[in-house]
Amino acid sequence: MVVFPFFIPHCGCAQRCVFCQQNRITSVETAPSPAEVTRCLEVMLPERGVGEVAFYGGSFTMLDPCLQEAYLAGVVPFVRAGRVAGIRVSTRPDGCDNERVARLRAFNVTTVELGCQSFSDAVLRKARRGHDASAAGESVMRLRNAGLRVGLQLMPGLPGGDGDEARRSLARALDLEPDFLRLYPAVVLAGTGLEQAWRRGDYVPLDLDDAVELCAELLWHCHDQGVPVIRLGLQSSPELDRGSTVLAGPYHPAFGQLVRSRLWRRALESTATASGGRRAKVDFADLSDAMGHRRTNLDYLSRRFGHFEIVSSGHQVRQCFVLAGCRHDMMSQARYLQPLPPTTDDHS
Repeated sequence: MVVFPFFIPHCGCAQRCVFCQQNRITSVETAPSPAEVTRCLEVMLPERGVGEVAFYGGSFTMLDPCLQEAYLAGVVPFVRAGRVAGIRVSTRPDGCDNERVARLRAFNVTTVELGCQSFSDAVLRKARRGHDASAAGESVMRLRNAGLRVGLQLMPGLPGGDGDEARRSLARALDLEPDFLRLYPAVVLAGTGLEQAWRRGDYVPLDLDDAVELCAELLWHCHDQGVPVIRLGLQSSPELDRGSTVLAGPYHPAFGQLVRSRLWRRALESTATASGGRRAKVDFADLSDAMGHRRTNLDYLSRRFGHFEIVSSGHQVRQCFVLAGCRHDMMSQARYLQPLPPTTDDHS
């Protein structure tokens, strides 16, 4: 799905959650006016197109109703002209009562993302979210009844959370049958409540490897349930990468690749152990993830099994998720992992 994003940092938010610093995450200090959004769309949208105009970074449905309608009314003509397919907004689980949902539907909104973060009431209280876990289910029901697509955002590693909480929260989220998910492991951003707790020693974030391992497991379960994960970790930006914004926690500019590569490591290691093969053939689109960020998977597997090869060979069955779950009965090991040739002439 093509998205044309506009950021309205903290707009509509009644309080500041302990983890949130949207200005630094989005590198946007002030929200554009409705007129500015319309002018930008005139330039950026094709004459005919698909995708959605998105409003991110705040709680859209909690804005003043007149401002909501001004933003949406500025986009509707582009929807009617076929230059974009619809509108996407992000909001809070407690911001989708019947009146708000009816407004979204009336103005061609097609997708709503709910920042659930966790389905643990204790974790939500520590994060100062201002709502309980039941709010998400109620909102999803209303949005579904209005015919809207629903995405959910989860944040493993918040204060009071652990791996078990993250797994339970994912299970609750998947029970709601969302159209997609985002997984954002909590990081300590400058100027947040988490920074204060971290500096006091009251909060210890996930380290990078633990977050990668946990998110790989969560990603596998999402794939197993047929729910796409459209984002893993915060989007890299100069603001986040310069070092003064992210103070601690599992931020990495290639976090998504680290997670996918961990699944490939599990897949290749478990299959090589079972079959003795040390030459993997993967689809070209999967080659980078299978090799690992900076070839870390290839180095790991070579240390584990001796010389190991990962090569691209046409269009292979893309089954790292099956393999990572160790469901070997569902794949052909002989086709996927093979013993190395007796000579190394073709490796030069």
